[in-house]
Amino acid sequence: QVQLVESGGGLVQTGGSLRLSCAASGGTFSFYDMGWHRQLPGKEREFVARIIRSSGSTHYADSVKGRFTISSDNAKNTVELLMDRLNPEDTAIYYCTARQSTWSNRFWGQGTQVTVSS
Repeated sequence: QVQLVESGGGLVQTGGSLRLSCAASGGTFSFYDMGWHRQLPGKEREFVARIIRSSGSTHYADSVKGRFTISSDNAKNTVELLMDRLNPEDTAIYYCTARQSTWSNRFWGQGTQVTVSS
């Protein structure tokens, strides 16, 4: 049973930074990509960023491009999201995600709250 456990959320002021981490565990697996989604208050979950493990290629939502940086450690099965220049519109629950292929379902973490005060 694959488990994704996030850490690093919290409260930060506008313009500040936070680093989210996610560790995967639970048996033998090989992920195609790992990434992050978020759910803003009253909204549906949305894509934030992902990294393709074999190539290191990264993809970002337009709303975070240039401010967020995703990285991974394949040996440790971890993924991090460095979030800079945060603003209140980034307030959300952030979920770690992973897929074993482009056509497989995503695994989800339990989520970590990020709150940006104005």
